Amino acid sequence: MSAPAHRAAGIVTRGLASSIDLAIVMAVMGGIYVGALFVRLLFSPQEFTFPDASALLSVSMFIGVSVLYLTACWAVSGRTVGAVTMGLRVVSRNGELIGWLRALLRALLCVMFGFGLLWAAVDGRRRSLQDILLRTAVVYDWEPDLHVGEPKT
Repeated sequence: MSAPAHRAAGIVTRGLASSIDLAIVMAVMGGIYVGALFVRLLFSPQEFTFPDASALLSVSMFIGVSVLYLTACWAVSGRTVGAVTMGLRVVSRNGELIGWLRALLRALLCVMFGFGLLWAAVDGRRRSLQDILLRTAVVYDWEPDLHVGEPKT
């Protein structure tokens, strides 16, 4: 199988896709919070109060939701909502999906060390530090499904 002829995505497009994904994660966290409020209200309506915001819980929840979201999206289709919007896909160096383990490692690195994306602005092949470490690539791909090695007609 030959590598696909997709162009590597640049820093601006990747940054916009990441911003969309951040909005998705924040919306999911908001939904979880509202759901928890409703459960709390359902079980103790007389003593209901809004819970105190805990920074540790919020940060832990953000990391967990982000890693889960990114891992699942990249392992299943190579695309997040932001990537679909911007026409991007995360693939291995040979153009295939990256699989669950590499998707998990990439998600952890992206969430914990997001500044690694900035390396794509100076790298000649537009790779982030996460891409270099895990041998992945973010490419422009507007096709709904990944078709590796199929002849273009």
